[in-house]
Amino acid sequence: MQIRLTFAVIALAVSGQAAAQDGAPIALDYQTAQQRLLEQSDAIAASDANVRGKEAQVGATRTLGRPEVDFEAQLLDYQKTLYLPLGSLAPLAEPFGIEDPLRFRRQEIAVRPIVTATVPFYSGGQITGVKAGAQAQLDQAQAERQGSIDKALLQLAQAYYGQQLAERALGVRRDVLAGLDRHLADAIKLEREQFISHAQRLQAQVARDDAAREFEKAAADLATANVALAGLLRAPGGVHPTTPLFVISQRLEPLETYQAAALDAHPELARLRALEAQAEAGVTVERSKQRPMIYGFGQYNFDRRDALLTDPDWTVGIGLRYKIASGMGRSQAVEAARQTALQAQAGLREARTQIEIGVARAWHEAEAARRSFLLLDSALESATENLRLQSLSYREQQATSLDVIDAELGLGRARIQRAQAAHDYVLALAQLLDLSGQSAHLPDYIARADKEIP
Repeated sequence: MQIRLTFAVIALAVSGQAAAQDGAPIALDYQTAQQRLLEQSDAIAASDANVRGKEAQVGATRTLGRPEVDFEAQLLDYQKTLYLPLGSLAPLAEPFGIEDPLRFRRQEIAVRPIVTATVPFYSGGQITGVKAGAQAQLDQAQAERQGSIDKALLQLAQAYYGQQLAERALGVRRDVLAGLDRHLADAIKLEREQFISHAQRLQAQVARDDAAREFEKAAADLATANVALAGLLRAPGGVHPTTPLFVISQRLEPLETYQAAALDAHPELARLRALEAQAEAGVTVERSKQRPMIYGFGQYNFDRRDALLTDPDWTVGIGLRYKIASGMGRSQAVEAARQTALQAQAGLREARTQIEIGVARAWHEAEAARRSFLLLDSALESATENLRLQSLSYREQQATSLDVIDAELGLGRARIQRAQAAHDYVLALAQLLDLSGQSAHLPDYIARADKEIP
């Protein structure tokens, strides 16, 4: 009765949680889950929008250097007074009451429509710097988008195979509990027949109760893992992963292969190189402020009748603009931009070092997990055989209850250790691929797997 009650409580808990969710769990292999993540991730969508914005910005800078045409219309209420000296004619004009100088005053309302065109001939490098800076910002956005993709894929590997490990652990705990239930039932019978002591039966009872608690904890861990994976894949009803934990029994490619790939394709290095290019463009722009600007211009007045006396009908010319003094120290601004470039260069060198270290660590962790998994094959066979022998010996009074309990727990421990080793291998491999800029290639390694945890 107690055995049935425990399983009923666990079943109600799991079914209650499932009922609270929308819809039924969807079965996904890893490659399908990866595609779903790339299509539905909001973080990736945000990075895509950022890239599109920077692409538009680069497109906007392509026309720098072309003529700029402005139309200006002014409504003027003005008054103009002119004085005309009579000079040698002053004595002749005086008898007629004409004062010297002659004064003319004009007051009226006029519209002043003017078109002005300017074209830069020499900007001191400002246009070049602005274009280079915009391109570097696009490169940075693209690197950040790739970084977002790689981060999301690493999270997927952790969540997907974390749920697989939780399912395997729950299965092992269920088997251990069932085995200890059988052992407790045998112990109760043997105690009734006075073949074993009450203390031995209590040992079986305590071990069985401990196994029940471990089973309940494993069920809770699986529920937590399911929530994480379902949230990541935007699947309210939950996800049932169908690609098992795996190990490739052969060694991975040499460490140097992954390190070379990391230095070539890691998005963080691409981002830092883009920041360096932006800093160099900033130096170019600041230096351009110390140089003159030469430009051509033209202006045309469409309303010559109402034009001011000082306004030409049209004008063309060449201008030079040079800022003699500025409220901001231009030399210090150039130095600040140069130091920013040096900072980016130092950051790039440090990132290379850290990535090489991270790749080496992940590679060695994957190799250690692979060897551990292969060594656990024989341990699992030995634990299985030991449980069989101890169970037979116990029934024939050649072994104690503790011997059977230890054998049952030993088998469960070996199975969980083997699943954990496969899990460690997959996560180390995912980390290795992430650091070497190859996160999207995990399905290729899954296809190479020759060891799986069913």
